[in-house]
Amino acid sequence: MKREDTRKIEEFIKSLGEDDLRYMNRLIIERLKLLYQHRSTTQMQRFNVGEKVRFTDPDGTVRTATIIRLNKKTVSLVTTGGEQWNVAPGLLKHD
Repeated sequence: MKREDTRKIEEFIKSLGEDDLRYMNRLIIERLKLLYQHRSTTQMQRFNVGEKVRFTDPDGTVRTATIIRLNKKTVSLVTTGGEQWNVAPGLLKHD
């Protein structure tokens, strides 16, 4: 987006009242959700049930796991140690 366009949008937003701002906020949130869902779906398509993957857990440990289910937003996994995890597809790498 051009700097000039950004300034016009900023000025437009500054001219809006509370009701209009709430409406715009709702539109923006819906658009962001759509973009996130599209990105997640695209990332999810890289994987199949039964594939070996790896991911880094919150403690920083790299874990190897097998995909057992592709959910709407996450991938269900079973690690080599038998633990079950639900992980966002963007955090997975093919093993």
